[in-house]
Amino acid sequence: MTDASVTTLPAQRRLLGALLILLLLAQIEQPYPEIALLQHIPTMLLLVAAPALLRRWPLSTAALACIVAFFALHTLGGRYAYSSVPYDAWARTLTGTSLSDVFGWSRNHYDRLVHFAFGALSVIPVAEIARRWGGLSHRGAALTVLAWVLATSCLYEIFEWLLTIVAAGETADRYNGQQGDIWDAQKDMALAALGAILVLLVQRRR
Repeated sequence: MTDASVTTLPAQRRLLGALLILLLLAQIEQPYPEIALLQHIPTMLLLVAAPALLRRWPLSTAALACIVAFFALHTLGGRYAYSSVPYDAWARTLTGTSLSDVFGWSRNHYDRLVHFAFGALSVIPVAEIARRWGGLSHRGAALTVLAWVLATSCLYEIFEWLLTIVAAGETADRYNGQQGDIWDAQKDMALAALGAILVLLVQRRR
């Protein structure tokens, strides 16, 4: 472990601790208990495995912050089964109007935000892993980021499809979050790719 990784370890512990607190808060008066465990299993696994993984393969605090930020967004979405995140109610309380009224939305778009964030927040950690542990150039790392985002997005959509087959009914519908859009999977994958591409372009300009 390098000196840099040792000095950033307390900050990384605080990040993981903050995510744990958010995960616990998300369970208070859980509105969708029937799918809560399924939604939050990835975050639970991250919190359990992260200390050992970071000792074996240390990451910068910036890279870990990106991972934690994504899982924080996912934890919030998971609490409300994604399709019911009450951002309109929050916006109406703060500004007197809802985001759906302003932009003319007819569906809940929180899941779109999280897919976009997945792509954008994958860039720093995946590129860092590709360069540090894979020995790739900056260009090779950028291509690895795109491959990771597209492949993971595709596998996740396949997982949602299989889950819908196995757990038919209201539980599957709530987890899937398609909201009647037959192109939901394609749009989610496209937004994840767009998020990654935009961050890569910003990094390249810098």
